[in-house]
Amino acid sequence: MGLKQIFIPALLSSAVGVNAQTTPVKDTALKGSVIEVIQAYKPVVKQAPKPEWAPQLPPTDTSHPNFMYDVPQQSLYYTYSSMPLRPLALGIDSAKLPFQNYIKAGGGNLSTIYLDAGIGSIKGNNYETALHLHHLSQSGQLNNQNSQQSGIEADGALHKDKNDWHASLLWERNQYNYYGYDHSISPVYADGLVQAYNTFGLSADMKNRPDSGAKLTYHPSVNASFYNSTLKSSEFTMGFNAPITYKVDSSFDVLLGLDGSLTALSTDSGSQSNNFLQAKPGFGIHTEHIKGAALLGFALGKGGAGYILPDVWGDFTIPNTRFTIFGGYKAGIILNTYQKLTSINPFLNNDYDVKQTRKDDVFAGVKAGIGNHLSFEGKFSWMKFNDLATYKNSIGDTRKFDVEYQTLNAIGIHVAAGYRVGNAWSATLSGDFYSFYNNSTLPGYVWHQPKTKIKGDFMMMPLSKLTVTAYLAMLGGMYAMNSAYSVVQLNTIIDAGCGAEYQIIPRLSAFVQINNLLNQKYERWYGYQSYGLNVFGGLRLKF
Repeated sequence: MGLKQIFIPALLSSAVGVNAQTTPVKDTALKGSVIEVIQAYKPVVKQAPKPEWAPQLPPTDTSHPNFMYDVPQQSLYYTYSSMPLRPLALGIDSAKLPFQNYIKAGGGNLSTIYLDAGIGSIKGNNYETALHLHHLSQSGQLNNQNSQQSGIEADGALHKDKNDWHASLLWERNQYNYYGYDHSISPVYADGLVQAYNTFGLSADMKNRPDSGAKLTYHPSVNASFYNSTLKSSEFTMGFNAPITYKVDSSFDVLLGLDGSLTALSTDSGSQSNNFLQAKPGFGIHTEHIKGAALLGFALGKGGAGYILPDVWGDFTIPNTRFTIFGGYKAGIILNTYQKLTSINPFLNNDYDVKQTRKDDVFAGVKAGIGNHLSFEGKFSWMKFNDLATYKNSIGDTRKFDVEYQTLNAIGIHVAAGYRVGNAWSATLSGDFYSFYNNSTLPGYVWHQPKTKIKGDFMMMPLSKLTVTAYLAMLGGMYAMNSAYSVVQLNTIIDAGCGAEYQIIPRLSAFVQINNLLNQKYERWYGYQSYGLNVFGGLRLKF
């Protein structure tokens, strides 16, 4: 007998009994029935780690989680328990996913020690919290070729009737050794060969709930951080951002953005300020086929410099298709803080002149979906940079890099494609190609900036408890200057890796990760050779 044949007579019988005011019918669970619930589920798959392009640190699984979440089982197949079917008493399924906490630990060659843990079970009906800890340490074959990365992040959210409140704290310590110099000379450096960066940060934000029905929406946020290095450099930053939207009708919005940052950098050479303040009014439209916005930023930057920063973009979707044409013009300011620059190149000399970069980007492109599985995107851009920060080898100290600002134009092409078949497998591939011209220094040489970036991801589940991932990354067209003042081109970087995780039991799984399969000793930064092949594995415990 089918479920429909059971449920409908029972429902009618209960309804008749109620209307006739007869003896109450006992609310009895229908036991022994099997209910199969099928729902459209778009899984979020943790892809294989990508190279971070810091040569001393091969790519590893150290990405921070999204703190607004419950840490689930690392499997695409979940078991949802539901209430028994009760006529006239169908309840809401309030079951939660099991195993909201995890600890992942392992080791491998290159003296790899790996730890990643998350706690997401401390929550209530109107709040949730999360805690994340991570550590990675490795050592290579060269003298002083080792690094350590550690951190802890705490996050919490509180939900009220009309507003959502959120706050976070973090501490990170990233240690790198200088080893990119001529070891045959073995110079003695007064400041040593160890550089460590410490970050202490906090942030808070508030936004009104989208279901509050208000025409005015807002999302103000504030943040503060203290960043210092062992080589006597420190930077303090305070910032805010306050986007405001007023909905005039279903297709037209009035927009206003307010943001700013106050930054002070202190080194042995003195102190420098790096401040920015902007007001950005505009409007937005959103219809069935057209979406876009037009804003105009009025900003004050370092030294009182004034900027007018347009931000105009639009999308048009061809009716009855999944084909969209888009384009726009966006101008912005890059503050070039010490924290940002050393996050890109940790071997940077701390004695540099702080300048702000203006970037203008005019772009146009298309994006589309074909069938239920294939999507692609293509974009053409013309860009102009005023005082772009690039990284040039320091002549006086070959361990480090100096910041050199360059004014130039660039043409960029971006292409990307992705293919997904349900939960079974997916593949994505993207490429970015640049051509630089009108360079303010040496024509065609933009220090350590790649002209070609290619990356790909692959995921498949050959078994219900086995997830396999792979990645491919390539950088090419980078130039540097050696100690003899000669321009050298770095070899093209090709980095590929793969990983797998198998669920032994619901609470326990085993993982393995292989980075740099080709064992290429590439140099993302001139003089700094990468680790090479890295294999590590371990266990993940969920609780």
